Amino acid sequence: MSNNLPNKELFQQVVALLQDARQQVLRTVNSTMTYTYFEIGRRIVQEEQNGKERAEYGKKILKGLSEQLTNEFGKGFSLRNLEQIRQFYFTYSKSETLSSILQLQNTQSLTAELELQKTQSVTGKFETQKTQSLISFFKLTWTHYTFLMRIDDEKERSFYEIESEKHNWSVRELKRQYDSALYTRLALSRDKEGILKLAEEGQIIEKPKDIIKDPYILEFLGLPELHNYSESELEQEIINKLEHFLLELGEGFAFVARQKRITFDDKHFYIDLVFYNRVLRSFVLIDLKIGEVKHQDLGQMQMYVNYYDREIRLEEENKTIGIVLCQNKSDLVVEYTLPDNNEQIFASKYKTILPSKEDLIKLISESR
Repeated sequence: MSNNLPNKELFQQVVALLQDARQQVLRTVNSTMTYTYFEIGRRIVQEEQNGKERAEYGKKILKGLSEQLTNEFGKGFSLRNLEQIRQFYFTYSKSETLSSILQLQNTQSLTAELELQKTQSVTGKFETQKTQSLISFFKLTWTHYTFLMRIDDEKERSFYEIESEKHNWSVRELKRQYDSALYTRLALSRDKEGILKLAEEGQIIEKPKDIIKDPYILEFLGLPELHNYSESELEQEIINKLEHFLLELGEGFAFVARQKRITFDDKHFYIDLVFYNRVLRSFVLIDLKIGEVKHQDLGQMQMYVNYYDREIRLEEENKTIGIVLCQNKSDLVVEYTLPDNNEQIFASKYKTILPSKEDLIKLISESR
């Protein structure tokens, strides 16, 4: 009977193909539904703009359409949902990327129709191409978009959209990254050109400083803001919530070790956490400090980094990065302790509660 069983490698390949196919179908369904909502929104707006009294006429349109669609399809087309669909069209029709797709497709379609006397087959062909381009534009779920369209700044909205698609963020993770002001934390350390890159490409990691956040937001640990926990307790909670911590660290991080021991003669030292960043191809060492960082803490991290560079990293790997996570720091102490043109050692604050957006922006500004 066992002879009839396929070999393990073949089974795994087939399973991978089926799982990939399911994901492709799910993505296609999500994109098609989102595009459909965009088209519904467009037609609602067009109909409203034909009315003489737009505000009053618009309410009548939505109410009547809601009743008819609910009778036909059941739930999902309440007045509130139709208002969201209309707002979705308003928000994304202003997108530069989407506008360029619409403009290009309309130009191509018009040119072809004029040259070939607007034959039905050519019109249908270009309408299909236009539809496919629009469908491929919407890569996330409708629930993602209902959250994203609340973000007024188009550059910020574009950043979270790109990062959600790139890292397969759930809506919950998207909300968490937004609430922790990820875009603001990254944008404040960049010039205008860098901010534009964030909006067009998401977070691009090219050098060690690109992976550093200040502050790190660790509200998922569930620890109080007061100093009534130890460094070992902080480390243990990070290990318990390692998946969340890796998401906060950012792209390309893999966990390597905790309390990594290094020995000089008969003296032992322990690095709290060791990670590896696959994008930078560098080890990343993290030491946790309760209270304010001291120059001795930075000196100790410099020793750890030197050890890893000379004894652990391979020739083809890049230099080791060291991060001291602390509750507070003096920028002058950090500046004068570390060497000029430092690109390896960083001190960043962490917060164990989620500050208000105003407090967070103030905290970020103080760290610059």
